[in-house]
Amino acid sequence: MLEVQGVVKSFDDFLAVNEASLRVQKGEIVAVIGPNGAGKTTLFNLITGILQRDRGQVLFKGEDISGLPPFEICKRGIGRSFQIVNVFPRLTVFENVQVAVLSHQKKSNVLLRPARNLAVAETRSLLESVGLADKERNIVGSLSHGDQKILEIAIALGNEPELLILDEPTAGMSPEETFATIELIKKLARMRGLTILFCEHDMDIVFSISRSIMVMHQGQTLIQGTPEEVRNHPEVQSAYLGGE
Repeated sequence: MLEVQGVVKSFDDFLAVNEASLRVQKGEIVAVIGPNGAGKTTLFNLITGILQRDRGQVLFKGEDISGLPPFEICKRGIGRSFQIVNVFPRLTVFENVQVAVLSHQKKSNVLLRPARNLAVAETRSLLESVGLADKERNIVGSLSHGDQKILEIAIALGNEPELLILDEPTAGMSPEETFATIELIKKLARMRGLTILFCEHDMDIVFSISRSIMVMHQGQTLIQGTPEEVRNHPEVQSAYLGGE
């Protein structure tokens, strides 16, 4: 579904991503791991068009999406959540998700009907699927950090993506919130047939739910393989997992 081929991105003299490569098959849950500063978020920004690569290609379902703006990449079926929560804090939970649904349905410029009457059933169905139905009227700024992270996933789902990219989906969560979020991600992948690409610092989570793991180190792909292959790789152990 997704193939990143030798992508390079530098900022002045700093090489943030250096010939990185990645493969994601349809239906997989794939993790990207690496130390802080390894280039994980920059790689996600390159895939989703937030940053433009210096060299290399990004292919989605065989189509070269390198150089496309983020909204075009979103239209093609890639959804995204961010490391720092990116929501509309003064709108309600319902309105945040409704905006995404209306955009996907190409109803965001309908001028003669009140927006509150549009895509109501679809929006409520999404909120139900992520466990936020009882908070639909809450102002988003009043939600807990964990609920805001879940809301961001619901917003991404509003565009009905085939590939969902999650940047540290459990960052800042309590252990209970983390467990619930991981269970939600697994449920969404199963029920919606989603392919998921995520980065995460909690290795217990990574090794428990990933079918494939790509390890980044200093902007490069150190290895991509099964959890067992990654766990036993000597360079991964010394660079990241703390092996001898």
